[in-house]
Amino acid sequence: MLMPNLLLTCVLLAPPHLVEAESFDDLGGWVVDQQFMDLMGSPMVLAHGIGRPVADATTVVHTTSGPHRVWVRTRNWVAPWSTDESPLPAPGRFEVHVEGTPLDVTFGEHGDAWAWHDGGVVDLDESTTLTLHDLTGFNGRCDAIALHSDLHWTPPEGAALQDWRDALAAPVQDMGPFDLIVVGGGTAGCSAAITAARSGLTVALVQNRPVLGGNSSSEVRVWPEGHVQHEPYPAIGSVVMELIPAKGPRSKNAQAAAVFDDDRKLDLIQSHDAITLLLDTHVNGVELPAKGGHINAVLAQNIRTGQRLRLHGELVLDSTGDGCVGALAGADFAITTTGHMGASNLWNIRCLCEDEDPLGAELEAVCEDATFPRCPWALDLSDRPFPGREWGKTVPVTGKTEPISIGNWYWESGFDLDSLGDMERIRDYNLRAIFGAWDAIKNVDGRFPAHRLDWVAYIAGKRESRRLLGDVVVQAEDLRDGRVFEDGCYPCTWGIDTHFPHPNYVEGFEDEPFIADYTRGAGYDYDGPWWGPYRSLYSRTVDNLFMAGRNISVTHEALGAVRVMKTTGCMGEVVGMAAAVCREHDCLPRDVYTNHLDELKARMRKGV
Repeated sequence: MLMPNLLLTCVLLAPPHLVEAESFDDLGGWVVDQQFMDLMGSPMVLAHGIGRPVADATTVVHTTSGPHRVWVRTRNWVAPWSTDESPLPAPGRFEVHVEGTPLDVTFGEHGDAWAWHDGGVVDLDESTTLTLHDLTGFNGRCDAIALHSDLHWTPPEGAALQDWRDALAAPVQDMGPFDLIVVGGGTAGCSAAITAARSGLTVALVQNRPVLGGNSSSEVRVWPEGHVQHEPYPAIGSVVMELIPAKGPRSKNAQAAAVFDDDRKLDLIQSHDAITLLLDTHVNGVELPAKGGHINAVLAQNIRTGQRLRLHGELVLDSTGDGCVGALAGADFAITTTGHMGASNLWNIRCLCEDEDPLGAELEAVCEDATFPRCPWALDLSDRPFPGREWGKTVPVTGKTEPISIGNWYWESGFDLDSLGDMERIRDYNLRAIFGAWDAIKNVDGRFPAHRLDWVAYIAGKRESRRLLGDVVVQAEDLRDGRVFEDGCYPCTWGIDTHFPHPNYVEGFEDEPFIADYTRGAGYDYDGPWWGPYRSLYSRTVDNLFMAGRNISVTHEALGAVRVMKTTGCMGEVVGMAAAVCREHDCLPRDVYTNHLDELKARMRKGV
């Protein structure tokens, strides 16, 4: 008599349903944030409204009809700084609506770590609309929603959650072969891809954001620095200058998106038939032979759809900045754990007055529209100095609608935190500093009454993390002493510019400073251009791995000189040429130095 009941139970209890937030049909005003997916196992979506609630994200799910328990994976992003003695209100609150009706729980209010939060039981139809409804505009975040008709079921965490995601994934799509797989679509990676394609190679360019340019994209907005096209290799840097927009009066940090011209980079890459461009695609695995030391294939995942890809090729370039591919492949690397350069989230403000002399009623309406809520969860800067605090009058300034970059490079934190494992905390601390500063300017000082926060980067601009080690590790003394390498190939012209907490702004924030200063002057300048060695652009332990960007083989101090983007773009050009030499001679990156250096130099003189 028990068997029929058991069978009935099995029929009614369908498997749990996982809805990844980044895969919603319509994201509305929510944005996909993949920066921490290696830490939390997935991209998330972020309600980055700069203090104004963003438009709803919606999707339709298909389940069995009947009662289901709803679970939402989220966290309170200011909880790491909240204490029993000084509790902070949660800024990132949001609701989940089922067929237009909100669940009884408000999310984003609790929990330091990412975890599943119980949303209660609701009746679902076979087709149901789910909605993420932002309440604040202050960076509420959602990873996923889980539904189950077993009302006592709880979703897995950790490795079990990853196993669940893996079990739901579509079959891996195989791509290739490619002569060169470039991972990272910043200035270095784009320069390498173009140079290799023009040299006759087939190239895959993999970028985990929807735009190219890295720190010089509209998402981060750092203007590329450094000088290129110097003797004896004046052709080196020519591709870099094709990628970078012509310099104008607004060509500086934290300006309008158009200044950084994402389409210029995209159009240039797409004009090369030999380049297969994979945007929104994050590399999170490699295939190695049993003995290691060689990359057979690169494994990646689309950050919107979850589609897994396997790319195989002869040569791989790690231009991720963080040395992600090298670390996955077991390459030797170095990392400065404390006292390193931090990450920045840039920001700007804009006047809402477009008329030089608006009517009083119009101006009053503009000032009302430009109000900003108090932020008791942000850094309390009400009585603290910070750059830009003295700017701006207490009466409306009209007719100046170009963005004003109060939030420049020096808004920087994370100097003593883990530049990989603590990155969500570092980014979020930057946001607390930004919103605290604007709160102080607007609501304490009464300045910029007609201005609004126009843009705040949610993608962090990083300066330092892993440095993959090659046959030469460049030292700062090499630049100071003017050491000449026979394989010198990329020109360095930027000073030995490392960052540290600014002593003028550290009081009260000794544990987590948020404003940087930099090294300069005697001991940090050198005669340039100084030519960095090719042997710093390939791994000493993974034989088919190149590096270009801030993750090349240098010390912490030398990184200060080589990390600017025109310089890293030159590295990419050289890697593209070296890859062509490898293909022509069926050899590996180290062999270019030992056996074919003269040919590489000839290509460098000629350019592409």
